[in-house]
Amino acid sequence: MIRVVSWNIAKRWPPWRKLAEMARRGEVDVALLQEAGSPPGDLVHALHYEDNVFWSRQLFDRWPLVVRLSDRVEVESFRQVPPISELGESDIAVSGIGTIAAARVTPRGRPADDGFIAISMYARYMKPHPSTGTSWGVGASDVSVHRILSDISAFIGHEDPSRHRILAAGDLNMIYGATGNTLALPEREKAAWDRMAALGLEFLGPQAPDGWQPSGPQPDVPPDTKNVPTWVWSGHKPEQANRQFDYAIASRGFHERVKVRALNRADEWGPSDHCRLLIEVDGG
Repeated sequence: MIRVVSWNIAKRWPPWRKLAEMARRGEVDVALLQEAGSPPGDLVHALHYEDNVFWSRQLFDRWPLVVRLSDRVEVESFRQVPPISELGESDIAVSGIGTIAAARVTPRGRPADDGFIAISMYARYMKPHPSTGTSWGVGASDVSVHRILSDISAFIGHEDPSRHRILAAGDLNMIYGATGNTLALPEREKAAWDRMAALGLEFLGPQAPDGWQPSGPQPDVPPDTKNVPTWVWSGHKPEQANRQFDYAIASRGFHERVKVRALNRADEWGPSDHCRLLIEVDGG
């Protein structure tokens, strides 16, 4: 069993310390981080990740990262290059700056075929061009989601999805099953979810009962939603959370070996505005 945690840590230091604590306890092997920033100085050499794989890091400071947290796995990060048609063995073409990090995760001492591609996703809001004269001050996240899916597509090389071993998780800034959204158009978001399925990527949630649900209604979704809140407004308590922005997907077939749940109860939320997703990959 390989344990993966996905977490938007909002460039805060306390989450890095929480990750180090989880590592010491043997609770997790790999972290897929979003809005990572840099760890505290005393942890720089205690946590293992590649920080020189980005082709234009200077343009954005909230990069996703793939971090190795145990000696049970080997993690080989892919070097990011601009979107080109033919890639090297250790490269990944990236079309959205600061939206993705990818690595090959393999149980230590096992063949590469026993591993999988692990991807940390961060769907930045993208503002429309000034020429539109829009009032959308924040922008739209589905723009980044489509770029992320295009980049993940480089790891899809067969019509049969079961020939792939892909796990992707992170903050998509979208609401699954939304009927309305003050920050997005539900039809556009639905197109992104549909595209995942068309690519052979299964939606894993988390969905209830794999996470806490509030007793009151969640905005912008039907009353019978199975969404589990993963984000809370800054300054609010975890028990006030009512929107899910964080998700996991996996290639069809491989997804049957993956379980995901949201650590979103007040006593397990953690020191960020997003809670953690705990992902278990059976048998590596």
